[in-house]
Parts: sequence; structure tokens; C-alpha cells
Amino acid sequence: MTLKMGWIGCGVHATQMLLPQLVRQDVEIVALCDIDGKRLSDAGRQFGVKNLTTDAAALIATGGLDAIGMAVGPDQHLAFGRAALERGLGVFMEKPPSGSAAGARELREASERANKPLLVGFMKRYSIGNKIAHNILKSGNFGPVYGLTGYYMTAPGYFAGNVDYTGFFLHHCVHYMDLPSFLVSPIRGMSAHKVEKSPGRLLFHVHLEFECGAIGTIAMGTMQSRGTPVERIEVMGDHQRIEIEDVIEVTWHRNPAFKADDPRALLTGDQDTLTWKPNFTAAANEDFKGYHALMTDVVPALQGAETAAPTIHDGVVAMEWLETLRSKLEL
Repeated sequence: MTLKMGWIGCGVHATQMLLPQLVRQDVEIVALCDIDGKRLSDAGRQFGVKNLTTDAAALIATGGLDAIGMAVGPDQHLAFGRAALERGLGVFMEKPPSGSAAGARELREASERANKPLLVGFMKRYSIGNKIAHNILKSGNFGPVYGLTGYYMTAPGYFAGNVDYTGFFLHHCVHYMDLPSFLVSPIRGMSAHKVEKSPGRLLFHVHLEFECGAIGTIAMGTMQSRGTPVERIEVMGDHQRIEIEDVIEVTWHRNPAFKADDPRALLTGDQDTLTWKPNFTAAANEDFKGYHALMTDVVPALQGAETAAPTIHDGVVAMEWLETLRSKLEL
């Protein structure tokens, strides 16, 4: 059955990343909302939507909707998400779900009261490299995880003039308050150390303890160009490790025999290193970042099905750890 949705926020991210993948599902975008008239009209033309409004309340009140989607600011996520849930509509929102853990908890309570799902756009879970790694780790062929190391950098594009790290934490760091738990197990403890050579140039290491007994370290900061690869993960096990580079290249190292002195040496599927990277020359509309796979879970979840789509419960956990991180860094 076609899901009828209203959508709030028609910026670049929504119109280039989210909505194109959403409409590959059995979804009808009934109405669009944005405060910028040109963005709104451009999105209406792009997605064939005639019902356009600059008033989010009016969009939420549109008759015949099953759900609301949104990609706006953290405060708007809280206000519009709450209003949609109070009207009995399921909700998908980009991360973060509010600008605070308290706001995320408020949305969780609103979702529970309405008995309607609120899904959150933690698409790093669906990025192809992370998804392959997750499947290996959960397959029973890897064994217990001992540790995770990560590197997730960006440039200081979240602030200009007066340095304010809030956007950097809410829009960037929040991903890695969710992804490690998805790959390993829930986080149970955290410490952090930073270096800030000048305002806006920040590097910090987050040290994690997981419920399964594993440990982790993640480096994050604002000192690298967005034009270079800025993301890398390694998961360590017993004589095994998985490396994920730039979310699209995966290497699974096992425990191969030495081969140089073996005249019968060959490669075996159960011992030697396996590597995968995408074929960008293929004429296929694949989405390696994970937005299509995310929406493939989100749409049926909005219709009441049980899927793996991240929920507001995951959003609360991520926001609580994010606030813990900021407090330990005193930022």
C-alpha cells in the first residue's frame, strides 16, 4: 500500500540525498514545506508535487497523510516531530533528533504516547562498508570483538567568525555516538582528551568501553579537508580484523598460512584476506552511502512493520552519549 507522506525541509541534503531515495520506495509525496520559496518551488518541480507551503503546521495538518518526513534544524525536529506525533502520524527525521538529549527523550515519550514510530536517519549503519562489516561481525565467523578504532574528521565548516562547536557535535559527531554500538555492542563508559591549537581547530580522542568487554578509540576533529577521505574504521578480533576505508572499501583479514616457501600455495576462502570495493563503472543506481537502504527499512517501519530502521530510542542513546562527550571535553 502506497505510503502518503508530507515532507518538511527542501535543502540540498533533502533534495539530493533523501528524497531521491525515498521516492524509489512505494511512497507518494503529497506535500512539501520549506521557508525558502525558490527551494520549495524547485523541489516541487523536481518531485512533481503541487501542494507546497511555507508553513510546517499547515503541512502537518494536511489531510490524508500517513507520515511526515523532515530534514531541518535540531529545534525544528523537536517541534515538528512532536506536532506530527500528536496528530497520530509516523515520523522520519534526519539526525539529530533535537538539539539535546532532553529533547530526544521528549520525542521518545511522544512516540510512545502516540504509538507511532519515529525513525532517525543514522545512515552510517547502512553505508555499504559498515553494513558488510556488521554482517560479518554478526555472522558467527568473526568471533568476539576485542577493539574498535575509528577516524572521522571534517573541516571547520560548521562555524564562521565566532567559534561554536555545537553544529559540529550535533551533525557530525553524533554519527559516531551511534555507529560503534551498532558494530560492537552498547557503550558503557567513555573518556576523552582534546587538543585545540587555535579556535576552531580541534582534535580529540574518545575512549570507549563496550558492554561486551571490548574497548575502542575514535579520533574526531575539525582539521581536515572535506575534499579528502575522512573516515576509517578497524575492528579487531582474535587473529581477525576488518578494515573499512571511506565507507566503501572493506578488507577482512583472517589467519592465513605463510605462502612464500610453499610451492603449492594458493588462496583459500576460509583463511586468506578478502577485499571488496564498489564498481563505479556499473550502470546501476546504487547508493553506497546508504540512504536507499535506510529508506528501504524506514518506509515499511512507518507502515507498522518491524524493521532494522534506527528509532528514537537509538537517537536518545546517541544524544545522551554526545552530551557526555561534550561534558568530558568541556566544550
